[in-house]
Amino acid sequence: MIQHSMNLDSVPFEMIKSGMKTIELRLYDEKRRKIKVGDMIVFAKNDGSAETLNTKVTAMYVFDSFETLYKKLPLEKCGYTSENISSAKAEDMEYYYTKSQQKKYGVIGIELILI
Repeated sequence: MIQHSMNLDSVPFEMIKSGMKTIELRLYDEKRRKIKVGDMIVFAKNDGSAETLNTKVTAMYVFDSFETLYKKLPLEKCGYTSENISSAKAEDMEYYYTKSQQKKYGVIGIELILI
C-alpha cells in the first residue's frame, strides 16, 4: 500500500468529507497511473488551512474522456447534487483539464472511502 497526496478545492473537499462525493475525477496522467486499489490518498484542502482528509482507494475507473466517464459512472457519487445534476456535462471538467490533456492521458474516476 502506497500513500499519495493530492490537492482539492474547498467544495469537493467538503463533499468528500461529508460522504456525499465518493468518486474523485482526474486525468489518468503519470501521477495517477501509480495509484492502485488499496492505496491511501491524502487530500489537502486548497485554502491554506492545512486541513487534510485520509482516504482509501476502493475502485478505479479508467476512460478515454470525461464524456465517456459521465455516461458510465453515477454522477451523484462524482460531486453533483440533486440541485445541479440535471445540468451536469463532461465539459464541466474542462475547467480543470483541457481536451488535449484528456486525449493525451485519458481520465479516471477514483472511488474512495474515508479513513
